Amino acid sequence: MRLRATATRRLTLLLTLIAGLGAALAPAAPAAHGRTAYDHNPPCPASVPYRSGDSGYNTFRIPAALHVPGGALLAFAEGRRDSSADDGDIDLVLRRSFDGGCTWQPLQLVADAGTDTVGNPVPVIDPRSGDIVLVTCRTLGGATKRQITSGSVAASVRRVYVQRSTDGGRTWSPQRDITEAVKPADWRWYAVGPGHAVALRQGSHRGRLLVPANHSSGATGRSGAHSLYSDDGGHTWRLGYVSGSVDGDGPLALNESTLAELPDGTVYINSRDHDRTVGGSRADAYSADGGVSLSVPFRAQPGLTGPMVQGSVLQVAGPPSRSPLLYSGPSDPDSRRRMQVRASDDGGRSWRPAWSVSRDLAGYSDLVQTGVGRVGLLYETGPRATHETIRFARLPHDALSAAW
Repeated sequence: MRLRATATRRLTLLLTLIAGLGAALAPAAPAAHGRTAYDHNPPCPASVPYRSGDSGYNTFRIPAALHVPGGALLAFAEGRRDSSADDGDIDLVLRRSFDGGCTWQPLQLVADAGTDTVGNPVPVIDPRSGDIVLVTCRTLGGATKRQITSGSVAASVRRVYVQRSTDGGRTWSPQRDITEAVKPADWRWYAVGPGHAVALRQGSHRGRLLVPANHSSGATGRSGAHSLYSDDGGHTWRLGYVSGSVDGDGPLALNESTLAELPDGTVYINSRDHDRTVGGSRADAYSADGGVSLSVPFRAQPGLTGPMVQGSVLQVAGPPSRSPLLYSGPSDPDSRRRMQVRASDDGGRSWRPAWSVSRDLAGYSDLVQTGVGRVGLLYETGPRATHETIRFARLPHDALSAAW
C-alpha cells in the first residue's frame, strides 16, 4: 500500500510540474547589486500560493516564509493529504516566487515520510554560508498528538529534524534527526515554531541560529516554551531557554512561540497561552544572552487581543527610526478572523494597530521582510474556513509609515 501511495504521489507532483512548466521556464532573474528584479516594478497587492484541494492535497496549512537576498521568496506549508486534521499523512511542501510574491513556481516536495506526519516548518538563512537551514518535526508510526501527550505511545515517536539547501531552495538535503540533542527524555510532545527562525546579528552571539519551540512535560502534562540554537550554521544543536510554567507551578500553558532579535541584541519571545489562563491569549519574555536563558520570564501580554492561535513577530531591519517590531495574528478576541498586523516602538511592551489585513476568517501567519522597507505576510484565510487558502500580501507603504 505504501508503494502504491508513493507512486500516486509522485505522479501527482509530476503532473503539477508539467502544468507549471511554462512559468518555471521564465522566472524573473535576480538583478545586479544584490537587488531582485521586482524591486524595480510595482508589486501586486496579493496572491494565493496555496489553495486547499490543489495538487492532490486536501488542505494546506501552517505557513512559513523566507526571503533569500538576491533570490526567491519562499512559501513553506504542510500539505495535508487526506483531511485538514493535524495528524496523518502530511508532507512538507514549498513554492518559490521570483517576482516578490505575485506569481509562484510549481509546488515542490521538501519532505515526505510516507503516511506519517511531517510539519512545523521553521526556515532561516545561515549568514556565514548563505545556506537555508530548515528545522521541522515528524511523528512516527501514525501516532497522534493526543496519544503522545497522554503517554499512550512512546514519547520517542515525536522527532526533530534539520535539512538544508545550498541553492536558494531549489533542492534540499535529506532530513537529519537531531532529537537526541534537543529533546530531554522526560518531554513528550515537541514542536518547533511554526514560522521563521532568526540568525542573530548582534554581539558575541552574532551568527547564531535561534529556533523557538514548545514541549509538554511527561510528569505534569503541562506545555512550556523553549528554544534550540546552533552556533555552527545548523550542523549541531543545543537546548536553550526553558520556561518555568512547564514544571506545573505557573499559570501559563505556552506553545507555538515566535521570536525576534531587537536592535539592541535582546531576544523578544512571544507565545500562545493555550489555556488563556491569565490576561488573554498571548504571553512574552526576553533573553539577554542570545536565547540560552530568560532574563525576563514569560508573563501575560494583554496588549495583543485575539483568539487562541499561533502568531508571528518580525523585527524590521533598517534605521532606528524606521524599524518597528511587528506582530501578526487574528484580532477578533473570540474567533479566528480579522487578520491584523500590529506594531511596537518599545520592544514589545506595548502594541498598536498598523494594518487591518482582512475581515475574513484567518488563522496561522508568518511575517517576512522582502527588502528595505518592505514586509510581506503569508497567512491562512478564507471567507468560509480559516484554511481555504494560504495567501501572501504585502503591507502597504502607508501602513508601515504609520507604524514607524
